[in-house]
Amino acid sequence: MSKVQEALECFKEGFSCSQAVFATYAKDLGLDYETSLKLSQAFGGGMGGMKRECGVVTGAYMIISLIHGRTRAEDAEARLKTFELVKDFYERFNKVHHSTVCGELLEGYSGNPHDLCGKYIETSCHILEELLDFEA
Repeated sequence: MSKVQEALECFKEGFSCSQAVFATYAKDLGLDYETSLKLSQAFGGGMGGMKRECGVVTGAYMIISLIHGRTRAEDAEARLKTFELVKDFYERFNKVHHSTVCGELLEGYSGNPHDLCGKYIETSCHILEELLDFEA
């Protein structure tokens, strides 16, 4: 099963968009699945349901940080690498969907938001895989 399919299955089980993206990749990076679900819960629904930064975006940012984030304050190279990848992710996602804000992404949609969020999960996973060389 591809990472995209895993993330979509996680979402269909009832987990948030941020959990679906983060937990799918974090488990392969040494973080246990339950902990990854807990860590990413607050980011769902655009930051705690406030429809701010989309959970698929923040979930991806956390994966980028898990891989490249600094562990020593003086590690400027890791900090810059992380920021560059976050910016690249943002630009790619924004180019496709014209926003990274949950409320804007859902604007004008009258159906169940969960029906729409799957495409954002897919985009997030594809961009992560392109940026970080994950197996598809």
